[in-house]
Amino acid sequence: MKEPENEFKGKNILITGGLGFIGSNLAHRLVPLGARVTLVDSLIPDCGGNSFNIKGIKNDVKINISDIRDQDRMDQLVRNQDYIFNLAGQVSHIDSMRDPFTDLEMNCQGHLSVLEACRKNNPDVKIIFTSTRQIYGKPNYLPVDEKHPLRPTDINGINKMAGEMYHLLYNSVYGIRTVSLRLTNTFGPRQLMKHNRQGFIPWFIRQTMDGEEVKIFGDGNQKRDMNYVDDVVDALLLAAINERADGEVFNLGGDEVIGLVNFVKLLIEIAQSGSYSLVPFPEERKKIDIGDFYCNRRKIKDYLGWKPMISIKEGLTNTIEYYKRFKNYYWS
Repeated sequence: MKEPENEFKGKNILITGGLGFIGSNLAHRLVPLGARVTLVDSLIPDCGGNSFNIKGIKNDVKINISDIRDQDRMDQLVRNQDYIFNLAGQVSHIDSMRDPFTDLEMNCQGHLSVLEACRKNNPDVKIIFTSTRQIYGKPNYLPVDEKHPLRPTDINGINKMAGEMYHLLYNSVYGIRTVSLRLTNTFGPRQLMKHNRQGFIPWFIRQTMDGEEVKIFGDGNQKRDMNYVDDVVDALLLAAINERADGEVFNLGGDEVIGLVNFVKLLIEIAQSGSYSLVPFPEERKKIDIGDFYCNRRKIKDYLGWKPMISIKEGLTNTIEYYKRFKNYYWS
């Protein structure tokens, strides 16, 4: 099985959503490996793009402020790329319910623009797409494997499911090599911290660090698995360079399953500040909540040898230390 350390030197790599959370962490890994990295980001407010995320590598990457919905721009950008990490998109479940048409444009039209650009201008490229565990909806059984029915509970989940299907279709019909990783709750440095609409983890971290009370919906026993962003980057790189991944979907997931109350208690312990209380679910969130959820990640281990290496506690410790140093670039 190929290892990333030897496979990216001199390769042309395009990262959509490259100034965002996962994209920028990926860029920080690829630059030392000798890759020629281009970051594409629309810098739409509240979507996570942050120029500070590439502190330390800004002079080692190309930056293109573009929207993946811009077909002409995508036609140009995909040319001569060896790999495209297609990470751009709208990820807020609440925003998708309030503004479904924008979510549709970003998560369907945008990815079709990338795929069509590749079909016309670079059919030999390898595309790695980030999907989400949200496409499964409320689970029939746990842990959830890749054979579980797909029944999203919100607009974002439906559109992310469609985005994944577009990638798989272009693989089977046009021969463009694609792979989709279904991410679970990812956390770590360089995440959007300005509001609570892109997942509970960053917002809980912010509230705890600020000494505020974290409000946990329901009884707080909802179980989740999580991945530190460095482990997710490992999975992206392995999926890129190994042919066994072509045309496949893979769950990511953690070794630890933790209830939300215990997660917040751990946060409070690490940050040495904050508190929590249990509150009823707001109606708009209760309707799309999926209850307990954690993944079976056996397939990606068998195919690519991936497994998470960083525990929740270690990852949270690293994350809080990062935001202590650079809080001003993420809170405001």
